Amino acid sequence: MANIKSAKKRISVIETKTLKNKMVKSKLKTLVKKVDAAVAASDKAAAAEALKEAVVALDKAAAKGILHKNTAARKVSRLTKAVNSIA
Repeated sequence: MANIKSAKKRISVIETKTLKNKMVKSKLKTLVKKVDAAVAASDKAAAAEALKEAVVALDKAAAKGILHKNTAARKVSRLTKAVNSIA
């Protein structure tokens, strides 16, 4: 355990940020699953609506540095491709 006051503060701050990042990542996974479920059910309208939410969340996560920008772009691309493939 750290003895220096500033080191103790850094540990506390890191724990707080880690929790926030976990919340965002968990939310992202849920949104992606909603898109996948709609695609599996061949529900074009629900898939398109879920895709909008997922894209916004992925872009925000990339902007905040929670996800790498290329990772977010890759996920958006794959989700969009899946939604567009629905007949």
